[in-house]
Amino acid sequence: MTTTATALLPAVQEAIADALGIDEAEVLPEATLLGDLGAESIDLLDILFRIERVSGVKVTVADIGDLLQGGIPDEEFGDENEVVNDTGLSHLERVLPQFDRAQLAEPLTADGVLGLFTVQNLLDLLTSRTAASAA
Repeated sequence: MTTTATALLPAVQEAIADALGIDEAEVLPEATLLGDLGAESIDLLDILFRIERVSGVKVTVADIGDLLQGGIPDEEFGDENEVVNDTGLSHLERVLPQFDRAQLAEPLTADGVLGLFTVQNLLDLLTSRTAASAA
């Protein structure tokens, strides 16, 4: 972890724990926000607002979506049934270090992509935004 990430981790953990009403000890870097920690879409907005308030750096749900889809048009990211195709899966493997398509038990749908997003991914995004705003 970079110095910035190490410094930001407690603030991120606190923001997530407070927004979800859980203990900070549950907010591990590898935990997925929607799956493991039980966040819903509205909770994600609350988490991002809390993080902005303590860090001064704004990260939006659209930023997360941009990271996850990488500017790849919908029709190139998945098929007509919204199942993520090889192009989309390859992109996810590049931007989410923990993602391994070989571990998928069933096809990944567009709705399921956000469920892959972890505390560490949020921390990485925040760290890159912090570095960019400092430059």
